[in-house]
Amino acid sequence: VIGLLLSLMLNLKVKGINFFRTLFYLPSVLTGVAVSMLWLWIFNADYGLLNYMLSWVGIEGPQWLKDPSWILTSYVIMSLWGVGGNAILFLGGLQNIPEQLYEAAKIDGAGMYRRFWRITIPLLTPTLFFLLLMGIIGSFQVFTQAYIINGRGGGGPDNAGLFYMLYLYQKAFKSFDMGYASAMAWIGGLLSLVLALIVYATQNRWVYYEADETQGRKAVVK
Repeated sequence: VIGLLLSLMLNLKVKGINFFRTLFYLPSVLTGVAVSMLWLWIFNADYGLLNYMLSWVGIEGPQWLKDPSWILTSYVIMSLWGVGGNAILFLGGLQNIPEQLYEAAKIDGAGMYRRFWRITIPLLTPTLFFLLLMGIIGSFQVFTQAYIINGRGGGGPDNAGLFYMLYLYQKAFKSFDMGYASAMAWIGGLLSLVLALIVYATQNRWVYYEADETQGRKAVVK
C-alpha cells in the first residue's frame, strides 16, 4: 500500500521528480547486513535515533528489540526501508496506463477517486499480482535481518523474533539436527508453492491483461 501511494507521488509531473525517484529507490539496493546494522542502531532503546526523536515530543520510546510485544512491529517498520523498490515497479505500471482513459473519464464526469478505483487499480493488477507472488515467497525467506538483530541466530526475547528460516538455521547449524531442518526446508518450500499456486489460479478473476480486451472493458467500465 505504501509503495503504491509513493508511486502515485513519484508519477507527478513536477520539476526534479527524477531526483526523488532515485532517492527513494537507492535504499532498496543496499545489502541486508548493512541495513540491519543501521536499524539496530535506530531501534536501540538507550541511544537510538527513533527514541531520541520521540523524546522531542515528550514520548518515551519502548524497548523496541527487547520487548516481545514490539519486535514484530520493529520488523514491519524496518521493511519500509525497501519500499522504494515496489514503488518503482508500480511507477512502471502507472506510466503504462493510456492517458486517454483518464481524459475520457474526466469528460464523463468521473472524479479523482473514481478514476483511481475504476482505471488505475484495475490496470495495475498485473503489477499487484507480481508483487503479491514475490511477497509470499519473500515472507518465507526472512533471515538476514532477524539473524543480525536477534544476536546472530537467536530468537529474541521469548522467541518473538524467531522467523521460520531462522528456526531452520538453528536446527541445522546449532543443534545439527539436519533431518529436522531438511524437513522444514521442504515444508516451507511446498507451502510457499501452494500459496503461490492459489494466487496464480485466481488471477483470471481479478487480474487484467491488456491483451484481453473483453476483460479490460469489464475492469474499466464496471
